[in-house]
Amino acid sequence: MKTTAAITGVQGYLPSDVLSNDDLAKIVDTSDEWITSRTGIKERRIMKDGASSDMAAEAVKGLLEKTGTSPKDVDLVVLATVTPDYPFPSTANVLCDKTGMTNAWGFDLIAACSGFIYGLATGAQFIETGRYKKVVVVGVDKMSSIIDYEDRTTCVIFGDGCGAVLLEPTTDGTGVQDFILRSDGAGRNHLIQPAGGSAAPASAETVENRMHYVKQEGKQVFKFAVTNMADVSAEIMEKNKLSSDDVDWLVPHQANLRIIDATANRMGLTKEKVMINIQNYGNTTAGTLPLCLWDYESKLKKGDNIILSAFGGGFTWGAVYLKWAYNS
Repeated sequence: MKTTAAITGVQGYLPSDVLSNDDLAKIVDTSDEWITSRTGIKERRIMKDGASSDMAAEAVKGLLEKTGTSPKDVDLVVLATVTPDYPFPSTANVLCDKTGMTNAWGFDLIAACSGFIYGLATGAQFIETGRYKKVVVVGVDKMSSIIDYEDRTTCVIFGDGCGAVLLEPTTDGTGVQDFILRSDGAGRNHLIQPAGGSAAPASAETVENRMHYVKQEGKQVFKFAVTNMADVSAEIMEKNKLSSDDVDWLVPHQANLRIIDATANRMGLTKEKVMINIQNYGNTTAGTLPLCLWDYESKLKKGDNIILSAFGGGFTWGAVYLKWAYNS
């Protein structure tokens, strides 16, 4: 049998501080009804102290303990984030130090909300070639660090959180089966953090003009997200000859309930087959998909056909088809 990369464990971490819609209504001109009707979000978690690597360290420590894995046995760490601790060194590097994964090398992967599926597909390659036996894939974002809480078009959407999975080789037919990943840089101005990179280095002017925060053209992003996330999810089903009956779970990026519904409808899936936790956490960017897997882990059965689908700034989008590898 072919060697594939199986998810053998999943763990999440969420900060304890909750920011509800009613809390936001005290900061900007919005309301619980307005936010809920347009996004499906009721509250989100905010990390008041600490960095992305601190959330990642908590998730990874829990993951290693849960799977009985020694930190020193991990070969590689792929960490998806748009809120790294520093421009350099990589947050993956910092994470390895904080968790004792001293024999691993790692790197950060920037694909916004598609970060986790990009990371999952990347990590799977190292397993499939036989090069490595244990790869940790992390999706983490401290979005509160780059959100303008005077901008109601963005501050109502995002929250902080982290999820991590362990990938190991298997020959039992489970694991990552296929993926389709796409990107289109022409979409960059519709969803972007304009300053802080080499195109617009930090200056008094960039800070004064609030250019270090996320800027989003909501209507354009919504239009592209609905189309591309639904299309790529249907495409991976068709490519692998999967009917809606064959798919046990859709794990959609948690950006907007209407986008999730559109994707599920395109795939012909009932709501019972769709993982949704957006109401509790909002959009945690690279953290949404692994947090869904963590929340729903007890419902997953070995052999379940799962489609993970995401759309993010850049633009980036894609889908991963995997067979779940264990019973909880």
